[in-house]
Formats: sequence, C-alpha cells, structure tokens
Amino acid sequence: MEKILDIVDAIANEKGLKPEKVKEALKTAFIQTAKRVINPKFAFEAVINSQTKTIDIIQTITVVADGDERLKDEEIAPAYISITEAREYDDQVELDDQLQIPHDLEEYGRTAASQLHREIEYHVQRVVEDEIFNKYKSKIGSLVNGRVTRVDNQNSTYIEIDEIRAVLPMKSRIKGEIFKVGDHLKAVVRRVDMNKENGIQIELSRTSPKFLEELLALEVPEISDGTVIVERSARIPGERAKVALFSTHPQVDAVGATVGVKGVRINAVSQELIGENIDCIEYTTIPELFISRIMSPAIISTVEIVKDENGEAQKAIITLPADQKSKAIGKNGINIRLASMLSGLNIELVESDSISQNNDIQEVKEQKDGVDALQALFN
Repeated sequence: MEKILDIVDAIANEKGLKPEKVKEALKTAFIQTAKRVINPKFAFEAVINSQTKTIDIIQTITVVADGDERLKDEEIAPAYISITEAREYDDQVELDDQLQIPHDLEEYGRTAASQLHREIEYHVQRVVEDEIFNKYKSKIGSLVNGRVTRVDNQNSTYIEIDEIRAVLPMKSRIKGEIFKVGDHLKAVVRRVDMNKENGIQIELSRTSPKFLEELLALEVPEISDGTVIVERSARIPGERAKVALFSTHPQVDAVGATVGVKGVRINAVSQELIGENIDCIEYTTIPELFISRIMSPAIISTVEIVKDENGEAQKAIITLPADQKSKAIGKNGINIRLASMLSGLNIELVESDSISQNNDIQEVKEQKDGVDALQALFN
C-alpha cells in the first residue's frame, strides 16, 4: 500500500479515465475495505496524503447529546458518542464535533491487502462502465460501425464496436439481410441500458428512420455541414422511404444536392438499405402544399386540413382524379402510409370525379325543384 497514488496515472492511462475519477474509486475501495476488515458499522473517511502518496483511513465519530436517539440504534450507534463519554478523552469537545481516529490497514495483514485489491479492481471497473455507458448514451441515434462476432439461434447479431459488444436484434434488421461472422456493418444506437446482472447492453437498429438520416449525412456533405436539413423522414424498411428536406442556403437545391449527379448519392444510400427506394421531397411549412408533395407520384387536385376543437391539424382530405388513386395508395398501401407517417396526419382520399357527379346530380335536382315550384305557382 506504500505510495499507492503512484498507480493512479497508470490506471487512468490504461483504462482511458480521468485521474480524479480513479482517485475517487481508490478512496471508495479503501473505505469499503476498512468496513470489511475493521467494523462495518464504523463511519470511515479516506483522505489523500499528497506528501506520502498514500490514502489514510480515518474513523469519524460525531459527538451528540447524552440522550440522543442515534446512540440507541445498533446500526449507526458506532458512528456517534455521547458528550459525557467524549469529554473523558477531551474536556474541550462540544456537540456536533467530530473525533477522528486513524487506522492503518497494513496492521490487518494479507486479509486487508487481498480485500483492498479486489475492491480497487471492482470500483475501477465500475468507473470504466460508467464512462462507457455515458459515452454510448450520448450516441443514441448516431451511426456506429462494427464487426460481426456472433449470430445466435434467434438470429440476433452481435457486433464488436471499439471496446464493447452490441446486439442487432432480428426485428431491427432489414428484411432479407443475412450476416455472418466477420462481416462489417453500420447501424444506429437505438437503446443503452445498464444493470448489475448483464452490465452494459447496447441495442442497434438498421430499420429506424434515424439510420436513413445518418446514412444521408455520411453521403451528402451538404447535410453533414448543415446546409441541407433533414426535417422529417419515414420509411418502411427494405421497401420505400420518404425524406423531407430544406436548404438553409438560397443557392443550394436541397433535393438536387441529396440526390447527387445522376443519383449517385441517393443510390449509394439505397444500396446500403438493400435497394430501398428513397423519395426526396422539398419541405415547406404550408401543410396543404407539403401534403401534395409527399403524395407523389400521384397528382392531386386539392387538400383540405381538418382541425380539432383545439385548432390542431388532425386529418387531411385529399381530392384527386380517379386514375390517380392507385398511385396515391401505392403498392400494398405503402405510399399513403409513408405520407401519413411523414405528415403525422390521417389521410382520406376522395375521387374528384365522384364529387363532380354528386354536384351534377344536386344541380339537376335543384333545377327540377325550381321548375316544379314555378309550375305550382301558375297552377
């Protein structure tokens, strides 16, 4: 234990930690060791002695009144002493003063040394795990790269990312994807948890819209530098996606920059997504215009936004020619589902031909009623 602080920098460099955090871990290890080998009910403090480069263990005892209830509690009583008893040692003590009794762990031989070694190892490892946990917690929604190390019976894929292993569940893989050990893949961090039984658990995803956005930022410099903003995105993994973009620079075309010359940029992203078709749409704050754009390739006639009693947009009623309805719905309803996801509204389609027909019928009825009324007047 002599000059134990000399190992702080070595541990910090090896584990990639700050020296201050290593010192705190060592102090905690000394306190826990003292509790185990001396008395678990004592209140200890670990004090760094910069001159000797050691950590001193001090037992603190608080002076309380003679009738204090804490003196009767067996669990915490060793941390307190009555003022009458304290004045037998020092007649100058007052209430709430703290008496300090030094302890030397070396007096407890190999038991203390081996216990301290285990405690240091444990608490330093906890600091390492906290650092990793906080690091990846801040990366939720960010793109990571890794190498496949294992695929289990449930087709969950385990990926090694730097100093930790993450899992890509079957549900978070694009349909048709098959990975084998040694493959390198990209994904976004979806969830980070930590518990005592399993330690840090990192879940990845390749099906979230955020994965598409991160791939676009990787492929399109204008997105990565903030010139083009991905306002919204929606996707049905492996099938089709829609991305709403706008440019912060008047001379930059958001859609053109994202698609690239001859579609080279968007095709690179689509290839990573196993051929997923990606529609790039120019974003606008005008809801009717925005919805008309996201319904592409269908050509629509009008858009009516229905609001609730609080003035919040709730539904969009889209009027369109009968021959455009199938395009608006898309194969297996993909187009209208994506449009609804991107706009956040329920979408109702109404054929303009049927509206015209109903108007014609109403007009004929009104004309007939007018003629009948005129005849009745003269008769």
